Amino acid sequence: MRHLSAARFWGTISACVGGLAVVLVISPGIGTQWDAVGWRDAWSSLLAGDYDSMAFTIGFDLRLARTLLALQAGVTLGLCGAVFQTLFRNALATPYTLGVVNGGSLGALLAVKLGLAWSFLGLTSVSIASFLGSLIVIGLILLITRANRRMGTAELLLAGVTMGLFCSAMMMLVTYLSNQRETFSIVRWMMGSLEALGTQQSAPSLVLLLPSWILLLLQARGLNQYLLGEDVAASRGVNIRRLQLTCLIFASLATAAVVAVCGPIGFVGLVVPQMTALMLGRDCRLLLPASALIGGVFLAMCDWLSQIAMGLWAAISGSASASASLPIGVVTAIVGVPIFLVLLYRRGSFAE
Repeated sequence: MRHLSAARFWGTISACVGGLAVVLVISPGIGTQWDAVGWRDAWSSLLAGDYDSMAFTIGFDLRLARTLLALQAGVTLGLCGAVFQTLFRNALATPYTLGVVNGGSLGALLAVKLGLAWSFLGLTSVSIASFLGSLIVIGLILLITRANRRMGTAELLLAGVTMGLFCSAMMMLVTYLSNQRETFSIVRWMMGSLEALGTQQSAPSLVLLLPSWILLLLQARGLNQYLLGEDVAASRGVNIRRLQLTCLIFASLATAAVVAVCGPIGFVGLVVPQMTALMLGRDCRLLLPASALIGGVFLAMCDWLSQIAMGLWAAISGSASASASLPIGVVTAIVGVPIFLVLLYRRGSFAE
């Protein structure tokens, strides 16, 4: 692991933070009907203290709130993807590798099937059921690791994939037993969404996400040693068991919180860490924070694309679909697949 200079670290982080700031400044002016309220109109209403105007409501209460949710989800998926790829020494690992998204999706589908329609602390019954489903999967994985203290990454991956396959089978069963209305709701949720506007739904998850982000970033030095091999890391004072459990628990919990609010959003946790590693290298002291920041910007821009695309389609076709937006999971796949294939072509193989 080559020396990471302070200038390189802070220069890279400053550039990423700068990109994040640009996204926040522009976001109040981007939506499905971007010609109605521009970003200058929105900021002018804020500076003038005109908080009851249409420009302020659209720009900040709707658009900026949505972008903040996209940043929250993107930061989490980018960071957790980098952690899992390092922990499993597998460039194909994602935040969903251990079956968290499958457990969360199964919980959400059961809530839809049972017709649960209550809320708690601003979170819907579907979000809460999704989070509980993810927790069950995480708990089962932890029970397995507790039973076998020397379980390696290959066994963890196998356990996660097995749990994911089981949950996927149960999801198919729930879908098969659902009526047309329930099936539509299930399919729509599985596409992922950033429609949970405002802070009521995103704020509760942020309480869990912030500690998880901090704890995962603090594991960077240990993960650098872990990349050299478990024996080498242990000889240098790294507590392998504690490192694995910390990364496993908090990355999974953070991912579960995002899935509960936004549904499954693919490719961010896979492509962003790979893209970041290709540009900056695999030093976790830089890779983890950069993947988090780039992930936030990437998902926010994909969300802009999802809204602009529907606005353009409405203008071209004359339909009334301008108030809608493409599911964010669809857009990240459309954008992420070409990036992934380009990276695959350039590197030949993602194997370590």
